[in-house]
Amino acid sequence: MALHMIKLVVGCDTVEGLLEWRASHSQPADPWILRTRQTPKRAAEMIDGGSVYRVFKGMILCRQAVLDVNTVGEGVTARCEVTLDPEIVRVTPTPRRAFQGWRYLEPKDAPPDLAQDGFGDVPQELARQLREVGAW
Repeated sequence: MALHMIKLVVGCDTVEGLLEWRASHSQPADPWILRTRQTPKRAAEMIDGGSVYRVFKGMILCRQAVLDVNTVGEGVTARCEVTLDPEIVRVTPTPRRAFQGWRYLEPKDAPPDLAQDGFGDVPQELARQLREVGAW
C-alpha cells in the first residue's frame, strides 16, 4: 500500500514559482531530487505508489510521485535523496498547518487530484477562499 510524504515549500509561494526555481537551478534532463536529513523508515512503502505532497503558505497544492529513496553518505554526513517524477499533479487546495521537516501522509488523508476540466487554472487565492467557505 502506498504511503505519502508531506513537505513544506520554502522560498516559493506558488506551484509556478516552484517550476521557475527548478528551471533556473537545474538542467531539463536532471532528475528531480528532494534532499532531506533523515531517510524515511517506511521508504519502501513510499516507492510503492507514494507521492510527495507540497505545502505552499499553509495550503497543499500539488504532488509529485516518488520514484526512489536513497541514503547518501555515512554517519553524521548521511542524507536522504528522494527522486521525484518531474510531472507535478495539482491537487484540491487543502489547508495544512506549518511543521518542521517532513511527515508521512496516509492515503486516506491525502487531498484528491484536481480534475482536468478547467478547475486547475483557478487562482490560488480564490481556491483558498472557496475551500474556507466550503464551496470547494
